[in-house]
Amino acid sequence: MSDTGTTQMMLSRISGVHQPSISQFLSGKVDLSDDQLDRLLSCMGHRLEVVRRPVIPELTHSERRSWRLHRQLSTHLTRERLHEWIPTLERNLERERTSVRGQRHLTNVDRWQSLIDERDVLGLRRVMTGLDRDSIEMREVSPMGGLLPESERLEVLRDLRRAA
Repeated sequence: MSDTGTTQMMLSRISGVHQPSISQFLSGKVDLSDDQLDRLLSCMGHRLEVVRRPVIPELTHSERRSWRLHRQLSTHLTRERLHEWIPTLERNLERERTSVRGQRHLTNVDRWQSLIDERDVLGLRRVMTGLDRDSIEMREVSPMGGLLPESERLEVLRDLRRAA
């Protein structure tokens, strides 16, 4: 903006993006989608170039363990297997619902419930294997406990100890 002499008000008028949204983005309070950012940049004679490259996320030991266990369990997830797991998932969800505190955790329990109710195998796989902050937080209240065969669970835990 400083290179092009563009003010927030001017950018708002040109782009159609509300000035408070621009202000919140510039102060780091909100993120813009790639499309929104590209629109703002194009109004100033620039374009957004997104570079895709693999990045190893920084996870706590607990987050990495949870991800590895869920990833292993996802190898068993099929529509038929999900149907078999429903009674255990429902019991686990009820236990999570009565024991967790905080709106974020309660919201995530509800999101698990929706994925299970909709039999959304792809959505469940995304949460079980995702490394985005949303998936990591969803796994903090996972209803998947008790479903991974014990031999596989122990093997995952052994692999984690060897890697540490």
